[in-house]
Amino acid sequence: MRLLVCARANYNKYGVFNHVITVLLRETADGRGIILSRKLFTVGPVNVEPEVLQAMTKPMITHRSKEYKELHGNIMEKMKKALNTDQDIFLVGGSASVLLEGSIRNGVQNKSLGITNGSFGNRSIEIGELNGKTVDKVQVPWGMAMKPEHIAGKVGKDIEMVHWVSNESSTGVFSDSVALAKEVRAQNPDALVMVDAVTSAFAMDLKLKELQPDALVFGTQKALALPPGLAMVVVSEKMMERSKSVTNKGFYTDFQKLKKQNDVNYALTTPPVSLMYALDFQLDRILKEGMAARYRRHQEMADIVRNWAKEKLYGIFPEEGYQSNTIGVLNRGDLDFDAFHTKLKAQGYEISNGYGEVKEKTFRIGHMGDLTPARVKELLSVMGDIMEEM
Repeated sequence: MRLLVCARANYNKYGVFNHVITVLLRETADGRGIILSRKLFTVGPVNVEPEVLQAMTKPMITHRSKEYKELHGNIMEKMKKALNTDQDIFLVGGSASVLLEGSIRNGVQNKSLGITNGSFGNRSIEIGELNGKTVDKVQVPWGMAMKPEHIAGKVGKDIEMVHWVSNESSTGVFSDSVALAKEVRAQNPDALVMVDAVTSAFAMDLKLKELQPDALVFGTQKALALPPGLAMVVVSEKMMERSKSVTNKGFYTDFQKLKKQNDVNYALTTPPVSLMYALDFQLDRILKEGMAARYRRHQEMADIVRNWAKEKLYGIFPEEGYQSNTIGVLNRGDLDFDAFHTKLKAQGYEISNGYGEVKEKTFRIGHMGDLTPARVKELLSVMGDIMEEM
């Protein structure tokens, strides 16, 4: 097998030069090349820059060494600075789902309330139920934001936690978590607040000082623009106090065990150290850019996609005023997405299909992490040419 790097010019239908794309190919027996890598504009995992991948190649260290303690401590310090929080942050190897489960197992003995407006809100409810909890449900129509009025009178004294997704990946809806949290606490000050921030953390300002989440969960493979494999959770003192009395927390997801190790800059179990090198490197880059600038860049990319969707297609799916800055969920109309995406991938680009209940009428463009407005415009130019050809 041989690997080939192919640089080719791309022209529009009028023969005008657009740009050059570089594609990694694997040569097959008949001499043809199969594309192995593309420019990812997916919902996740997202595009990872070469220099970030290179940061993972440092020599391995053990997770009980002084070198590891320094690495772990640096990551915690930088992450708190970036998120503007002084709350504890735990990390474990795995997808963010493991800490969604951990948050419910540590914060709920019997009953929670789940607010959902899409597939991933449904997942948090399912996690609660599969862990033996009773979960009251508030179902908001897909495409609409979750708002305080949706939970009016629903956070009773028996509700131990209320959970929702800040940025719903299936619909591209960004809800106001600060407003929801205030409503929860107005009804029941003892209820914990758990927020799935998987596709919003490090791209949209979650205002943690105002939100004061009891558990806010995210992972490496979205707006942090790293490979999958690390999950993080921001936790409150209130969550940690609740965790002391809740039973059946498991081992891997026991926040008491995680905190004991985290307080001395160790992990509970063996973490993906190479990925932590990349996380440390990436946090330096993020802080150098500045969080305000990072949030503005994501806003600009989102605006570019929204305007293009209005001009070329049928606009975007989510409610006006509550639209994600990391995921564009576009109404596809009569576009044959499978045929379109096949042509797009052949050009060296990849986006994401629709998801869940709206899979057949939408598709999704991920514009998060280290992507830039210029790259988004490049993608949309290629997409426009393909649509004209079709």
